[in-house]
Amino acid sequence: MNDQSLILLLGSNQGNRVEMLAQAQQRLHTKFGTALLKSSVYQTQAWGNTRQPDFLNQVISYDFTGTALQALHLTQQIELELGRVRNQPWGPRTIDIDILYFGQLVYQTDELVIPHPALHLRRFTLAPLAEIFPDFLHPVFQKTQRQLLAACPDKLNVELL
Repeated sequence: MNDQSLILLLGSNQGNRVEMLAQAQQRLHTKFGTALLKSSVYQTQAWGNTRQPDFLNQVISYDFTGTALQALHLTQQIELELGRVRNQPWGPRTIDIDILYFGQLVYQTDELVIPHPALHLRRFTLAPLAEIFPDFLHPVFQKTQRQLLAACPDKLNVELL
């Protein structure tokens, strides 16, 4: 991993979830190039608003030479192309693409916070992260993804597919 490593979390719980992840990956490939690493796909209980279908989640990393805001705008464009509607917090969605890390960057604006501010509280994020980046240090907490997963208070079901 280097300072250009953009680490994303993909999630879907509407429609054909497998197809949504595949379509998102195709569009990400067009915008960011070949993925450096991909985690396995996990079926996970919905977090926040738990009264909705389970998600499929996957972590993917890319080498990206643009800015964090450019990455955000590109991922949001893909979400819109794939039918993402933002009408309620933590609601069901065709696709969700979250920026988890951008190398060791610590970044905070009204539009974007990196590292993702809740990743250490979410098992559905940490399980795939720990699979492919177990020893990567969180730049704020100075703990590895494996350590963050072990300490995660979230007990929702996360199952490797």
